[in-house]
Formats: sequence, C-alpha cells, structure tokens
Amino acid sequence: MTDQLLHIIVRSVEWFGIAIIVLGLIVSTVRFAMQLRIQEAHDRFRAYRADIGRGILLGLEVLVAADIIATVAIEPTLDSLAVLAGIVAIRTFLSLSLEVEVSGRWPWQQSRAEVKQRQESQ
Repeated sequence: MTDQLLHIIVRSVEWFGIAIIVLGLIVSTVRFAMQLRIQEAHDRFRAYRADIGRGILLGLEVLVAADIIATVAIEPTLDSLAVLAGIVAIRTFLSLSLEVEVSGRWPWQQSRAEVKQRQESQ
C-alpha cells in the first residue's frame, strides 16, 4: 500500500512538472502574440525565449524533485542512486544553460544593478 502511494505521489509530481513546462510555453506564446504590435521584433523574441526558459527551468526543478523522491523513497539502491546522479547532473547542466540564456549571466554572478545598488549603499 505504501509503495503504491509513493508511486502515485511521484507520478503526480512528475505530471505537475510537465504541466508547468507546457503552461509556461502556452503563457509565453500568448504574451508573445499579444505584443506583436507593441515591441520591436528583436525585443519581443528575446522576451519570448526568456519566458519559455523560465517555464522550463521551473518544470525541471519539479522533475528533479520527483526523481529524488522516487530514488530515496521507492528504490534506494546504489544503481538507482547512480541513475539519479546522472539525471540530476544532466538537468543541472540544462538548468545552468537555460539560466545563462535567460538572464545573460551565471547564476552566481550579480547583475550590474545589484552591484551598483550595493556600492551606493556603502
């Protein structure tokens, strides 16, 4: 019974992650379509890519959480842990790549505005 419940929980979290990605794509596309006449094409396209990237990033985080739950709670073997490590490594690389694409900087770098704000407050 507990094993079935855990499988249901993991599948639910996975579907939630997928739904976030799909919803992010839909919302991004709608925003892109609504801005057809407002912004310049280049700015509109960059915003569209950034919005899609944010949706994918959030969805990937939820999918990683599902993988962790599945590995730790359902099948805690060395083989499943090795598979989890591979999955997390690949998804981490994807997340870092998307973060750089969306924000134009590494996640650990501060934006120019943050640096300027910190310098002014000193």
